[in-house]
This record gives sequence, C-alpha cells and structure tokens, in this order.
Amino acid sequence: MEQLNLEQFKTEIHRTLISRLDLEKLSRVNTGQARHAVAGMISEIISGQRVPLNLTEQERIQEELLDEVFGLGPLEPLLRDKSISDIMVNGKDNVFIEKGGVLRKIDASFRDDRHLMQIIDRIVSRVGRRVDESSPMVDARLPDGSRVNAIIPPLALDGPAVSIRRFGTGPVAASQLTALKSISPEMLELLAAAVRARISILISGGTGAGKTTLLNILSQFIPQNERVVTIEDAAELQLALQNIVRLETRPPNVEGQGAIRQRQLLINSLRMRPDRIIIGEVRGEEAFDMLQAMNTGHEGSMATIHANTTRDALSRLESMVAMSNLNLPERTVRQQIASAIAIVVQVSRLSDGSRRVVNISEITGMEENIISMHDIFSFQRKGIGPDGKVLGAFQPSRIRPKFLERLRVAGIMLPPNMFEQVTEVN
Repeated sequence: MEQLNLEQFKTEIHRTLISRLDLEKLSRVNTGQARHAVAGMISEIISGQRVPLNLTEQERIQEELLDEVFGLGPLEPLLRDKSISDIMVNGKDNVFIEKGGVLRKIDASFRDDRHLMQIIDRIVSRVGRRVDESSPMVDARLPDGSRVNAIIPPLALDGPAVSIRRFGTGPVAASQLTALKSISPEMLELLAAAVRARISILISGGTGAGKTTLLNILSQFIPQNERVVTIEDAAELQLALQNIVRLETRPPNVEGQGAIRQRQLLINSLRMRPDRIIIGEVRGEEAFDMLQAMNTGHEGSMATIHANTTRDALSRLESMVAMSNLNLPERTVRQQIASAIAIVVQVSRLSDGSRRVVNISEITGMEENIISMHDIFSFQRKGIGPDGKVLGAFQPSRIRPKFLERLRVAGIMLPPNMFEQVTEVN
C-alpha cells in the first residue's frame, strides 16, 4: 500500500480505536495487560476494514498506534534507541536526531500541529506543568530523566518545537568516562579524591558538553553517610545516594503567581541540615547564596555553569552575584568566590562530537584584586585523524595543587607521579 494511503488508513483506525476505548477503565489496568488488550482491538479493526495489508504493514500500524495510545507517538521509537543523544522537532515535518555526535534529519513526522501539541501536553502534564498561549515556553522531563524544552506559537513561527536532551536510565559508571577517553584516569582520580575530601567543585561548559553527566559521576564518590540536597530547574540529576532530597523549581500559575525560584529553594535547603548542596545549574541570583553556603559549613558542594573557559566561569559567577542586587564591592565578591570554590572543571564538546574534560583548574586565592588560578590538567589538541577524530593528549601542568594538604588531612594519599602522567588520545 502506498505511504500516503497507509497513513490515511492508520488515521481512520486510530479514530475508530479511540471511539471504542474506555480510557478511564484502561487507566486502572497495568500497562502490559492494557497494551495486549488494545493490540487485540487494533487487529480486529484492521480485519474488519478488509483493506489488503501485508504482515509487515499490519505490524507497523499496530506498533505505531500502541505508541500513540500509551507513549509519545512518533517520538517513542526514537526514545527506545539508547544511542540517540538528542531529538529535535522543528515543526510537524522536520525531526532531527544526534547519534554518535552527528546531527541528521530522519523520516519521522506528526499528522499536524495539533498532533504535535497533544504529544507536548502529554509530556508536560506528567510533571505538573503546562504549555499554552499564555505560557508558550516550558521545561519538563521524561520518566528516564531526559530533559525536554518546548516552545509553541505565537513564539515559534513555524509550529511547535521540541528539544529533548537524552539521559541514561541510571547512573553512568566512572569507568565509562575513561573508556571513552573523555577524561584520563589520573584526572578522574584527582576529582574523586576532591569529592571525598569535601572540596567544592564548579563544572563549566557549553550546551551539550556533558556537565550534568560529569556531575552525576562525581556524586558517586560522595560518602553514603552524608545528607545531600539537590536543586534544579528541571530534575536531571540521577544520584546514587540514600540520604538525598531532590528539589525542583516551580513555574508561575495561570495568573502569573506562585513561582518558586532556585534562590528560594537554596535558602530553604539550608534549614534541611544538608552536608552538601548540589545545584544542577547556577544561572542567576542564587549564585550569592551558593557561595555563602560553601563558605559556611557546606564544603564539598557542587554546581554547573555555562561558560567557555574556567576563567569565564568565574566572570559569569561574578555577574550572577551582581543580579542579587546586594551592591557588594567587586573585591568582596571575588574573595567570596576564591574562598568558596577550589576547583573549576571545564568540559567541552569537540568538533568530532566527543565530549572531553579539557581543563581542571585550581583557584589558589587572590592576588591584589584578581582571583589567581592555574591549570592542574589540560587537554592539548594535536590535530584531526584520518577518521575525523580529534587527536590530542591529557597533559599535567606538573604543578602540585595546594589542596593536596586537605586531601592528606582527609586520609587520602595520591600517587606522587600522577601529576607527570601524559595520556594520549588517538
């Protein structure tokens, strides 16, 4: 059967199916039983239509309709493919994916803008959020932790647009990072030791560079006897901890009231007896309260920030503190930063699609009015290989960090030669 006729036939079957389904009764049955029952109804409807379909076409229609009823329609097959890292829907007919670091258009589409809007509503309603003309932008998440952003008309001129950043179904193992050569074993050992010794870390990088993944991995080295509070705009962190409280911001309601921002959650979290506070992404006036927390008994806290270099990360942090309207002198703000954060980690997405830790820098204090910092490790690019992969090496600066004394006091001794090991990436 031709593609167009097949789509029309599927639409007719879908209408018939919806008219026969008792959705309220269906919601009370477990998903496996419900899928089996609906699959039987679809087969019955197809048989009754007396349209010549081969077995492959029947199975395809049945699978797509089951995805429509129980999942997210055309997005469902893409979400089942764990190798897809990003899904981008630019209107009903333009769907792009990123796979293996390569972006490409695929043969997937929605019936119309209304169909795409139904899928968006299904996603955001699961997490208690909404999207409509009065609130045309929304951040949400999928059950597996993947982050979703949707924007609809009148802001999106060519129809609703959806961006899905995929995350795994569970915590990523630290060994996977070294296997992928995203970080050298020595760099990972240093960061793991810093986490155990309660040294505060700021992770910097661009969009899609792997900041959240690295934060998830570093959290695995937090001792299980510590209490952790996480604060996020849209919950993405998957921390393998027992004593953890996860907090998420709330957007305003229909009247524009009731919004809860990260700063309010951070202030409240200080009353929850946390040993550490982890902020999914610091992006506004909460930066000042985060620095205060790190300086007043919550060492070992961590956060991510959008910036291109470790030095830029400190400049952005300074700008965010200014957003709190406290009119603090520039030197005071920089002193707060220098005393609160010891390590800044820069992660980057390279031209071949790979993600790497390109700098681990230590903040050593203040020199006059400037925050002094130096690299401990860095990734030095050496060119592009014949397969298009970026070549380089993880290079130590051979400067021994000042926080080694804090590690020693915490009972952590690092190999003396780890600051001399060069790891080639071919």
